[in-house]
Amino acid sequence: MTALAYDDLVSIDLSASFKAYDVRGLVGETITEDSVRAVGAAFVDVLGLAGRQVLVGGDMRPSSEAFAAAFTEGARTRGADVVQLGLISTDMLYFASGTLQAPGVVFTASHNPAAYNGMKMSRAGAVPLSADTGLLEIRDAAQAYLDAAGCAGVTIPTAGRIGSVESADQLTGYAVYLRSLVDLSGVRPLKVVVDAANGMAGLTTPAVLGDQILPTLPLEIVPLYFELDGTFPNHPANPLESENLRDLQAAVREHGADIGLAFDGDADRCFVIDERGEPVSPSAVTALVARREIARARTEGEQTPVIIHNLITSRAVPELVESEGGRAVETRVGHSFIKAVMAEEQAVFGGEHSAHYYFRDFFNADTGMLAAMHVLAALGQQELPLSELAAEYNPYAASGEINSEVEDKQAAAERVLAAFADRDAVVSHMDGLTVRAEDGTWWFNLRPSNTEPFLRYNGEAHSAEVMEAVRDEVLGIVRG
Repeated sequence: MTALAYDDLVSIDLSASFKAYDVRGLVGETITEDSVRAVGAAFVDVLGLAGRQVLVGGDMRPSSEAFAAAFTEGARTRGADVVQLGLISTDMLYFASGTLQAPGVVFTASHNPAAYNGMKMSRAGAVPLSADTGLLEIRDAAQAYLDAAGCAGVTIPTAGRIGSVESADQLTGYAVYLRSLVDLSGVRPLKVVVDAANGMAGLTTPAVLGDQILPTLPLEIVPLYFELDGTFPNHPANPLESENLRDLQAAVREHGADIGLAFDGDADRCFVIDERGEPVSPSAVTALVARREIARARTEGEQTPVIIHNLITSRAVPELVESEGGRAVETRVGHSFIKAVMAEEQAVFGGEHSAHYYFRDFFNADTGMLAAMHVLAALGQQELPLSELAAEYNPYAASGEINSEVEDKQAAAERVLAAFADRDAVVSHMDGLTVRAEDGTWWFNLRPSNTEPFLRYNGEAHSAEVMEAVRDEVLGIVRG
């Protein structure tokens, strides 16, 4: 048996970078070329991929290309045939995995700062890998390679043959596929400001919404920060933080645009801004897309289409789903839970408060671009401005997510539960603590962070006054 040896080993503990759903760490500290090479080998070993195709791509971060090369070496050493996808968004990996029926990895740290990188992995068909479905086994197998190396450098034994390597561009196929799902050719002319945050939407937006590859749509795209630059020179690629939306909001107003779209670094999430420069809540986007997908599915003969939503999306979502003839299914927060329930229920669509949107027609995976196309279609097929169109889907007062730093998160949640024990309310422990008024006038959820000393509060009520009163009472107990 021959072996490939690599020098300059940085000894690390992979448990520092392997999370519940993906891998993320500081480049050169908790994630290195040596550790990535070991993970590539372990990916093939654990999933039994010797002699089979493995897809490898990466985002625009400075380390992604080298990490993709290291993963490729490890995977080939263990006998896998690698298809290098080059620069890709995360949803481009899901597209490739779904259409080619092959497992794969994309190197990205999503919205994290420039010093970070990581891996999102999937089985064939874009089926996610998480701590419960193989990710920890890959971690342990990779750690064994690193531990066996000591200080001599990583040595990975070959599996009888070195796998082949080839390249395959996915951008055209991805753009063609998305346009086949949502027809924007007949919408009224729209001016669209897109903030790519120097992330992968700078590559995918011109391909899907522009005329770089396909015929021109009735969309005037005003680009913000389309240059691919993983150092994020303009602002962090995290549209969940309101300060990172300010440039987009100002540009929408300045250009008199109909809509603004903000993508995160790997372009799997999309946030929407209306013509006034005001954010449209992800719950409203979920409801809007759900209505479109229910109508389409019913037209195609599906009697009661299923829509998935997590437990902290607005109550407006399940209410709309039921009124439109669908069936709403509530799940925990997190993409692995959503994707699993999407598959179990054969759901047509799913949405989260964090602006992750999942589509059955997209292999049950999340894609910010397809969600954006649905919003553009809904806006462009009628004459109302987006603010008025979205108002229908946003009838309640919401708190947004509020973090409280507490040492004993469980004790704080128990204090809140005791304080509400004598209320006319329904309690759930599906994901943290959820308390809902029996008359439906308010609800709140407290979820502990898995990685930080935070309790995350989300609440909603039929009026701002009630929402604020419940919010202030709960936060007072948590922080008291």
